Amino acid sequence: MRLLLAEDEKELSNALTAILKHNNYYVDQVYNGLDARAYALSETYDGIILDIMMPGMNGIDVLKCLRETGIETPVLLLTAKSELDDKIQGLDSGADDYLTKPFAMGELLARIRAMTRRKSEFAPNLLKMGNVTLNRENFTISTAEGTQKLGNKEFQVIEMLMLNHNMLISTERLMEKIWGYDSDAEINVVWVYISYLRKKLNLIKADIEIKASRGVGYTIEEKEAAK
Repeated sequence: MRLLLAEDEKELSNALTAILKHNNYYVDQVYNGLDARAYALSETYDGIILDIMMPGMNGIDVLKCLRETGIETPVLLLTAKSELDDKIQGLDSGADDYLTKPFAMGELLARIRAMTRRKSEFAPNLLKMGNVTLNRENFTISTAEGTQKLGNKEFQVIEMLMLNHNMLISTERLMEKIWGYDSDAEINVVWVYISYLRKKLNLIKADIEIKASRGVGYTIEEKEAAK
């Protein structure tokens, strides 16, 4: 699942992002309200985490803007404030939930799971392309010929490709979204995981394939014979 995290405290943002990615989410990080609004209006997310006190535009105003434009993505508000009025204002503005800092990571993860479950009709657990089904609950790919279990990074790579099928995704974007800005991994790690996925697709006789554009990026497409 894909989340937008808008938190202006960069150390906290990086810590939250690391934990969320470890729990099979991939995360776009922004550090101010203006960027949060721009990302939320131009991208598709399963959930949005908004800090209320941010530079540029506060989280409540971002939330109001999204709801006014018809975006119904679940939103969890984060704030250091604990006054009842702030909570009421956030919920009245269209927030799905509210969490006061400091909070336990287990509670944050539970809140995210709860709000994204309520959106399940818009974000199905099964992604299908060609004869392949990607199960977002148990991290497997399958066809009538068999099933293969995916590791965390394998799952995130193929999910990103399938959500953007027939679109070229650059190696740098895959690296940024899945391994993160601060990763010590080399860029060729993307090719390694693409190679793992190709082998697993072959094992289940998939009629889709991951194609490389040398030096640019990757696409996932139906094989020519299957079109």
